[in-house]
Amino acid sequence: MFKRKVEITRIHKNNRERINDIIVIETPIDLILNGKPLVNIICLAKDLKYLGIGFLYSVGIINSIQDIEEISLDEIGNKINISLKTDFDLNESLFQESPLSRVIDTSCGISSPWRKIIKNALDTQNLQNQNNESFHIKGEIISKAVLNMQKSTSLFKETGGVHGAAIFNPKGEMIAIAEDIGRHNAIDKIIGYALSKNVDMTKTFLTTTGRLTGDSVLKAIRANIPIFASISAAIESGVRLAFGYGLTLIGFVRGKKMNIYTHPYRIHI
Repeated sequence: MFKRKVEITRIHKNNRERINDIIVIETPIDLILNGKPLVNIICLAKDLKYLGIGFLYSVGIINSIQDIEEISLDEIGNKINISLKTDFDLNESLFQESPLSRVIDTSCGISSPWRKIIKNALDTQNLQNQNNESFHIKGEIISKAVLNMQKSTSLFKETGGVHGAAIFNPKGEMIAIAEDIGRHNAIDKIIGYALSKNVDMTKTFLTTTGRLTGDSVLKAIRANIPIFASISAAIESGVRLAFGYGLTLIGFVRGKKMNIYTHPYRIHI
């Protein structure tokens, strides 16, 4: 259950009325890795399998879907249980100063220890400036894809309380779409789906309704996605990372307009 009906008072001009409205429900989900609690994610309890896969990939715990032995959902206990084919030892010292770092909340950001883990994964991959330079696309395709994403985020239309993310092929055809209370969770769901379906993400582009923060950009870089576009603005941390890792970052995609912050050569008029 991820939404419910409530009765509200609506005031419009000089009129007051009681009406029914739909609100989203945020749920704390425990991600259990190899039988041990890894992180608690405050999220929309939908597409949880893909959320778990995407999170593990984003932080560098897995490098492909083949690293996973088994995945199951405990809907009563609000748990995602994932077993890997090999043991994994998390650097517990990263979390000693702030135990709350184990919680990924709806503020749409990830804590410093997780950023360090993601950065270490990127350094191990040696992704610096290795993003797909041969991937080029017309700006018109980006604009239409973002509009398609907005039209397809049904829960946002109903509640206004979620972010959306989607992934597209070079023709602008939607591969997958996801919604969540946190924009980072929506992106993890997309990445998890793509991994599950063996999508070559080096030949795709990612869209989102949220701001292009460093946390969100790190996930796109980790997935080797060459273009990341949003209807919203880019933040300095996101621009800096996108520039350094060769990602084309696009904000304010609205109608026929867009702002390209980094590596504009991929976008043709």
